Amino acid sequence: MNVLILNASPRPKGNISRMLDAMEEEAARAGMQVASVRVSGLRVRPCTGCMACRTKRACVLPEDDAQRVLRLIQACDVLVIGAPCYWGNMPGELKVLFDRMVYGMMGESTRGIPQPLHRGKRAILVSVGTTPYPFNILFHQTRGVIRALKEILKWSGFKVLATIEAGGTKQHPVREKTVERCRKAVRKL
Repeated sequence: MNVLILNASPRPKGNISRMLDAMEEEAARAGMQVASVRVSGLRVRPCTGCMACRTKRACVLPEDDAQRVLRLIQACDVLVIGAPCYWGNMPGELKVLFDRMVYGMMGESTRGIPQPLHRGKRAILVSVGTTPYPFNILFHQTRGVIRALKEILKWSGFKVLATIEAGGTKQHPVREKTVERCRKAVRKL
């Protein structure tokens, strides 16, 4: 089984990294092939909204890291995405990445109806935010990140198996109980 982990946190030793590292270790222990990508280190030009990729099935901009990541997504069986909460949504770099890969995530019929290109693949989503629990969920902070990612993955054909959210990370790092939930999500694959 091929697992791709997208780490959208700019902090290499932060809470998202801690959670994703535990998931990577668990997957490797189970004999899965794991690739990990730090989104903040990618070079991805923003989408220009030309819509040419919808008919050409390729981006017209010069190739950059967006196409490399798309190839990894196409080859994976499971996609794990970790993203901190920025204003109730995912970080901009992750959104730009998905904007540039739309043609490889979903197609569309001649009538413009979305057609998922990754049907049968699975996903796990992880988010953290500084807003204390349960307000991180009630105020749609980490819940906003999860909602946005679910929307992208739904139209792409992924089935989201688990979501893990942690709040209050400004005062307290992610607890071991939450890290164990991450490991358990991978064990269920």
